[in-house]
Amino acid sequence: MNQSSWDAAGAHEVGPGVYRIPLPMPDDGLRAVNVYAICDGPRVVLVDSGLALEASRAQLEASLGELGYALADVSECLVTHMHPDHYTGAVALRRALGTPIALGRGEGESLTAFQDTAAEDTRRAAELARAGAKSLLDEMGELNWAPDPDSYGVPDRWLDDGDELPLATRTLRVVATPGHTRGHVVFYDDSAGALFAGDHVLPHITPSIGLESYSNNLPLRDYLASLRLVRARPDARLLPAHGPVTESAHARVDELLAHHADRLDATRAAVRDGADTAFTVAQALRWTRRERRFAELDLFNRALAIGESQAHLDVLADQGRLAVTEAPGQAARYSMP
Repeated sequence: MNQSSWDAAGAHEVGPGVYRIPLPMPDDGLRAVNVYAICDGPRVVLVDSGLALEASRAQLEASLGELGYALADVSECLVTHMHPDHYTGAVALRRALGTPIALGRGEGESLTAFQDTAAEDTRRAAELARAGAKSLLDEMGELNWAPDPDSYGVPDRWLDDGDELPLATRTLRVVATPGHTRGHVVFYDDSAGALFAGDHVLPHITPSIGLESYSNNLPLRDYLASLRLVRARPDARLLPAHGPVTESAHARVDELLAHHADRLDATRAAVRDGADTAFTVAQALRWTRRERRFAELDLFNRALAIGESQAHLDVLADQGRLAVTEAPGQAARYSMP
């Protein structure tokens, strides 16, 4: 399959007994999310689950049907992280058929937090204030940050780093990879040399950092450490949540590490040239593969750009490459040390 058609419907074989099933993401630039079906004798295990949408469920059902399975044959959903396009389809499947869900333990606080939508709004406002973007508060308030609490629920079991998941046909190993979210995990099939990477390593884009209710203080530092962790393991075929399968996770990890090294340098240069908050840095930098200016981005991507800038500034301050001054409720201001 060529890269331009990675989101075509169907069950696409990516290894012995493993099939990639793209499910739709309406009105989202990512186009689709890959759910992986692992044939496990008379049952099938899913890695990630798609959105809780009727169109997604119907496409999953049809694709599993190509393999001789029904939705009722899914023995478990192994979910890489709690973002809606990965988790809410599993919750819907559990409500309909009792299918159990497994999720990284680090997602627990965020799952609890966004049940309180008022607290979520307060937290987002504090983030914008710290980024020096109070002027955008009303505009950003139009974004529906918090997922519908009714589309969520706690998993049936929590996964910890190093857990082994024995299936009938293989054993998967859980590796914690915090950064994109605090509790993100990936699954290694060492016998097949395959990595179910979720959003940790994507072939075409760089994952957003810390887009969650309870992020660690330095999510980018965590993310870079998690990339190096994957790089230190034996190379594996990359089975990502968005985009086509590629032959080397290491090759893409190297590109992502280089990208963030360049981005840290560019962020520091923006401060050197006069930007002093995440908001002004975001305005100084270019965004997406098309090198767009901040003002050219839609509302959601402007919010992401501010968050990404904040994450890079905080790592630079942690490394001693920038100085930072901040007080509660005020913008964090950065300067050359």
